[in-house]
Amino acid sequence: MSCAKVRAINEVPDIELGDAAFFPTLEALTDAPIAGGNKIDILPNGDTIFPAMLGEIRKAKSTITFAQYLFKGGSLANRFTESFAERCRAGVKTYLLLDSHGTSEVPENIPQILNQAGCQLEFFRRIKAPQVILPWKMLQYNYRNHRRILVIDGRIGFTGGYGISDAWLGDGRTEDRWRDTNVRIEGPAVKYLQAAFAESWLETTGVLLGGDGFFPRLEPQGKTPAQFVKSSPVGGSFQNYLLYLLSIHSAKKTIFITNSYFIPDDRMIDSLLDAAQRGVKVVVLVPGKIDHKITYRASRRHYGRMLLGGIAIFEYMPALLHSKTMVVDGVWATVGSTNFDNRSFALNEELNLTLYDPSLARQLEKIFAEDLKHARKITYEEWQSRPIKEKFLELFTFPVEEQL
Repeated sequence: MSCAKVRAINEVPDIELGDAAFFPTLEALTDAPIAGGNKIDILPNGDTIFPAMLGEIRKAKSTITFAQYLFKGGSLANRFTESFAERCRAGVKTYLLLDSHGTSEVPENIPQILNQAGCQLEFFRRIKAPQVILPWKMLQYNYRNHRRILVIDGRIGFTGGYGISDAWLGDGRTEDRWRDTNVRIEGPAVKYLQAAFAESWLETTGVLLGGDGFFPRLEPQGKTPAQFVKSSPVGGSFQNYLLYLLSIHSAKKTIFITNSYFIPDDRMIDSLLDAAQRGVKVVVLVPGKIDHKITYRASRRHYGRMLLGGIAIFEYMPALLHSKTMVVDGVWATVGSTNFDNRSFALNEELNLTLYDPSLARQLEKIFAEDLKHARKITYEEWQSRPIKEKFLELFTFPVEEQL
């Protein structure tokens, strides 16, 4: 009963990236307006994302909104806690929403510090003692908030795949550390990032956020058109699945995918294979090391069909790959929290920034090419000759793939 799948899609509109109808179709089907005039910075590791985030938190004047799936103890968590607390004591309205499953290991002193400073801290879909006997409450617990959101004064936003844990510190090339990609954004699109936070805050607290402190008038800060695509499967929306599917179907030249949990369903595999068959160069970068072995085995179970169909697959080796990006035809790209699996597409609340800018797309392609230098290419022959034990263990992932 706690399983879910995206709606079956039997036919995809025949449009290409560059067609006049592409952007209006994508806007309409993902329910995500494209806003022009944005300035976007790509932040490819912990050395770049966290100093930028902490620096903006310390400069906040009116409001801070922050949603995070994973928040653990350690030096990074302490720095964020103290920065939030200091702003709360200074009178900045600070709203913190942590997923109750992903933050189950947060030390007790962190909520205490934040609450004592006057921050408003809530936990998304927390199951409290009297509710454990209610089956519908327990089923709802399976639908998590996987979004990463930080908005300062309604004007500056951050999103991506980062977690608040010391494992995300560093340059993304160190063993047992995460390699991730994130973004900083200024401009009119920030209001849609704020709206994603307000949606989750409303569900959790019943409080509707609004006013100039949260939604100020935003002037253009750059030239990049961008959109925030958010999906809420528990409410029946699967926009990030549609985003990926439409974009793959529209590609004419290249598709470069980096994803930490790559378990595409049959419809998505067919779309990738169709792209490769029509001459699109399709390259997928996945982890060579991972924190969940069952997810790794479930992912590798699908390699054979894609490798035979002309899709190149590489495994990133020096660190734990957590990045979730896709670049299409060198002009379109997405960065966010969405994994390429059923849990992200059909169970979790997710959020991705989509940008339409050749310069930024080329920057992400350059990062992708640099990552490939630290990756190992998988051949069909190697995959086919993997040990019998590995093949046997892969069979046991099939019943639980919908939860991965």
